[in-house]
This record gives sequence, C-alpha cells and structure tokens, in this order.
Amino acid sequence: MSEELKQESGFGSSLELLDALGIGPVWVRRELAVEEVVAQEAPQALAAAEPEAAPAPAQRPAVRAPVETVPDEALAAAAPAPAQRPAPTPAPAMAPPAARPPERRTAPVEDEGGPPSWLDEMDFASSMEPVLIPDDDNDEEAPVQADPMVAKIAAMDWAQLKETVSDCRRCGLCNGRKNTVFGVGDEKAKWLFIGEGPGRNEDIQGEPFVGPAGKLLDNMLMAMGLKRGDNAYIGNIVKCRPTDDNGRDRPPSPQEVASCLPYLQRQIALIQPTVLVALGKTAAISLLGMDPSTPVSRLRGTVHRYQDLPLVVTYHPAYLLRTLNDKSKTWADLCLAMSTYQRQPG
Repeated sequence: MSEELKQESGFGSSLELLDALGIGPVWVRRELAVEEVVAQEAPQALAAAEPEAAPAPAQRPAVRAPVETVPDEALAAAAPAPAQRPAPTPAPAMAPPAARPPERRTAPVEDEGGPPSWLDEMDFASSMEPVLIPDDDNDEEAPVQADPMVAKIAAMDWAQLKETVSDCRRCGLCNGRKNTVFGVGDEKAKWLFIGEGPGRNEDIQGEPFVGPAGKLLDNMLMAMGLKRGDNAYIGNIVKCRPTDDNGRDRPPSPQEVASCLPYLQRQIALIQPTVLVALGKTAAISLLGMDPSTPVSRLRGTVHRYQDLPLVVTYHPAYLLRTLNDKSKTWADLCLAMSTYQRQPG
C-alpha cells in the first residue's frame, strides 16, 4: 500500500478493513466507465460482507486530529481486533467481466490507423438517401456526322466512280502513290476476287495483281475455269499503295480502309457478283468487320456472308509464294467457293 494513501484520514484503515474482508481493490480498464464497474461489483461486495456485520465506517468516531499527529499505529489500534471476529468467509472467485458490446461503452478507444468504434453503431443504410447526379452536358458524346461523300459515291456510275478514285484525297495514301489502282475485269462478272492493296508493281502499272503474285492468281483462275477479264473481276480494299517509312509495302490502317471502302462497296453494287473470294487477312477482316488479330486459318473452310452474298476466305497469292505448303489449302478453299457458286440460284 502506498504511503500517501495511508496518510489520508481514514483511508488506510478502510483499505485494511477491505483486506480483512477478503475484498481486494478493483482495477478498472481505462476505456470502461467507472460507474459501470462499481455497479457491477457492488452486489458482490455486499453479499460477502453480510455474514460479518462489520461496523460501518460512518458509525466510527471521526478523527479530527491532523494527519501528521496521528500515527498509523494509533489508527490500527482503534479498529476491532481481527481475533475477536469470526474468520471471514472467503469470497467466491470473481468471474471476469463479460465482454461488453461496443455500443455500451462510454469511452471508446480508437485503434491506430483504423476507423473509430462509433462508426459501427451508425446505420448508414437507413440514414443515407439516393442522390441523383445530374448529367454533364459537356460529357455527352457528339453525334457522329455522316460523311456526305459516302452518299455521293453510292449513287455514282462506273465512269463517275473511276474519275473520283483517280482524284481521291480522302486519306494520306494519296501523297505517296504513282497511280490509283481501280480494278480490272468483267463489270458483270459472277466472280469477284478482292485483295489487300496495290504493291510496287501495281502502283507503277495501275492494275491489280501484276508481277509474280498476279501470275499465281491467273493460274488459280485457270484451274477454276476462269480467266482475268472473263466472268471475273479483281479489286482491292484500298486503291493506293500503303508503304512504311522505309518505302516497303504494309497493310492499310483501319482509317485508310474506312476512307477507301465505299469505293469497293459501290463496285460490288454495280457488278452484283454471285460469289466473293477474299484473298488474305486484310480483305477478309475488312469485309466481315472482324478483329484485326483474327488469323486467316480461323476464317478458312466456312462460307461467310457479306451483304447477303456468300464469301469464301483463302490465302493471298503473295503469301503462297513464301509458303508453298499452303497451296493445297488454297485449292480446298477454291473448291468450296465453286461448290457454293453451283448452289446459288440463277
């Protein structure tokens, strides 16, 4: 027991009395309210003190002498001797205080780095109301304006279409071209073969599929019973040669395809072919509107549809010149196209 507590008037004898009764001091956690702890422990203290009938502290005469003139021995002699009282009944073991729900704490402790405990007591679901956030007029997407040139192209005849293509400036490919490559063949053909775009030889001569790739295509047509200019028409997705910074051929970009595709669409409408054959990946994905990463191998062997017209996909002749083993696959594609052609009415 601390010496300062012993020197307080009546406090030391009270603590000794509690010790004699078998009741020790109650230590209270800092976050619990003192009045709640006292309310919990008071019934147990009263129950333990009933058999002894100890005199209440208020019935003993108050000590008026100053604290420094009354020694602790005199205060101890004034209290009843423990030997004259029956032995105190041992107090039952006190059960640890039950865990209290957070909402009954009057002095909650906040964990470091975490939210305060009183947040758990709030019913946000019942207190919050839906809030309507007004739309920002500036975030609205502007309506896509239709290209007036597309409507004009869709109404052109062959002469107007050829003249418009020769003077076309709809994309940047016009800056590096020598000639536009409109297309060649029978304008009433039942077969329409569509490639990617003109290469170096095509750009010089102004005709599609010339040079080694053109000769291979002519052999393919001959195997089908066709020839260039007779019941067959040959065109490209773009009409000007696409090149990279080093002057080498490259596939056209989606923007270049979108600018030039209305010309091919008008050619298809004027020719009215029975079957379309897409030569290579660029032609296939441009006509079918598919993902650019789609390989030709996934498009082969199936009859696709373009504006209600059957479309068969095969390899480009320039690719076959580099990969001779795939020529047999191309012949299988052409056989599929011929069987599809025979099933068409008229």
